[in-house]
Amino acid sequence: MFMTLTSPAVENKTAPSSNYVLLHDVSWEQLEQLDITLAGTGAQLTYLDAVLEIMSPFLSEHEDLKKTIAMLLEAYMRIKNIRFYCRGSATLGRQNNKGRCEPHESYNLETKKPIPDLILEVTVTSGGIDKLEIYKRLEVPEVWYWNSGLISVYSLQADGYKKFTKSALLPNLDIELIARYSRMADQYDAVTEYSQIIAV
Repeated sequence: MFMTLTSPAVENKTAPSSNYVLLHDVSWEQLEQLDITLAGTGAQLTYLDAVLEIMSPFLSEHEDLKKTIAMLLEAYMRIKNIRFYCRGSATLGRQNNKGRCEPHESYNLETKKPIPDLILEVTVTSGGIDKLEIYKRLEVPEVWYWNSGLISVYSLQADGYKKFTKSALLPNLDIELIARYSRMADQYDAVTEYSQIIAV
């Protein structure tokens, strides 16, 4: 399917367990063409400076994990009376920024805005395109990365993203507590118990 594109070069997967492929020298027009071709497959497209990453769909356990973290975060904001708007994985990016991606989950806080205030990414593989560079060009204030049961917070500063142990947008939120409950086996029990703890 990818061989119908004449100019992009396909890079071999970095390891047998990799679940993505990189295409180089991809124009914005070719990106849009592939977007149409792959519609309905569940593949995620990430594009930066003429490099396109095509990621295979999440496994069901990764989808469950992503949703668990989202539900924990949403429970916190509701209990603390923080107004928020779920944006999901709506595609972000513009041709003039030379970048485009689909966040795993995203939110606006307080009011609806064209760009999310907070993005959640669940890392299941290494390598590929650096999404933080895309988010920096779009001026997304904060990005959370879940990896191996831990959550890292990246806050946008004047010179790019810096890693912090707390959220600048939600300074009273205990990131480690969210991460701990994201590791619980049962999603319903995790969200219920977490909600009870923070409501005290």
